[in-house]
Amino acid sequence: MLLTLALGLGSRSAVARHVLPHFITDYAGDTLWATLVYLGILLLWPRLSVRRAAAGALGFSVLIELSQLFHPPWLDALRAHPLVALVLGRGFLVSDLFCYAVGVALGVALDAGLSRASARGAHHA
Repeated sequence: MLLTLALGLGSRSAVARHVLPHFITDYAGDTLWATLVYLGILLLWPRLSVRRAAAGALGFSVLIELSQLFHPPWLDALRAHPLVALVLGRGFLVSDLFCYAVGVALGVALDAGLSRASARGAHHA
């Protein structure tokens, strides 16, 4: 989770904007944010099925994005804080919905790959 967080934040840095293609700096942060949500759900509920964890992560991500259509003063005041803005975002973008789907799929793939590697290691031990 820490690596995912670091990569997501790093993709938004000034250094990344000079080194990486714009496609990556434009979309990696939102994609990895959704991956982090998926991994966070599994951390909180480790026995949750992959299907439910993925649905929960995608649902949560979409709700956060839809909340960006609303701008009451109290919510915009919260979003003005940089850490809150990382979670709640600032403005609705349709492209973010696609990033979230890719990010959750990436989380599922990481989960499956790590599970296989763990099972393989336990089998050889």
